[in-house]
Amino acid sequence: MKIGVFDSGVGGQHVAAAIKKELPTLEVIYKEDKAHVPYGTRPIEEIYGFIKPIFQEFIDEGCQVIVVACNTVTTNLIDELRDEFSVPMVGMEPAIKPAAENTKSHVIAVFATPRTLSSARYHWLRNEYAKNIEVLEPDVSDWALMIETNNLDRDKVATTIEDACARGADQLVLGCTHYHWIEDIIKDVAAGRASVIQPEKPVLAQLRRIISDL
Repeated sequence: MKIGVFDSGVGGQHVAAAIKKELPTLEVIYKEDKAHVPYGTRPIEEIYGFIKPIFQEFIDEGCQVIVVACNTVTTNLIDELRDEFSVPMVGMEPAIKPAAENTKSHVIAVFATPRTLSSARYHWLRNEYAKNIEVLEPDVSDWALMIETNNLDRDKVATTIEDACARGADQLVLGCTHYHWIEDIIKDVAAGRASVIQPEKPVLAQLRRIISDL
């Protein structure tokens, strides 16, 4: 079975590797859009224009499921993509629900792109699951590009994590797959103070459910 995995850049490669490891019988076709990465500050209509032909390529190549390994695309465009294309899709979005359920301090931090944070889907998640919880949204608008270009400012990342922990956040939500590549750095900085949450395991579980129904 062919599975398509899409992200704007290298972030989704981490997700594709996790799928290959956990579900080795699948043929994983990975596509990214290096010409236009990062997506996080682009207009939504422009992003949709970029990704429509890429998703059509997945269909043409026989993919039976598409994993949208991009929080920006999922939170803003997953409904339109599902209407446009007939194959099942698995999206990735900030894991606010488990963060809200697990917090002891009633403060969580969500690290995501400006487009994700401004999306209707993100606001619904926050209002639905974190009503009585303080949600910090640090400015990490340059993180994806730093990771994409392998030009990471570790001190800047560490300062951002330190600030979130100092403000009481005990759950750190990685709301962009690019950030999965620096998860170990974030965990090291937050060690003993905060847990780091990203959605690869739930995505794998959902992918398994969809495959079993095909």
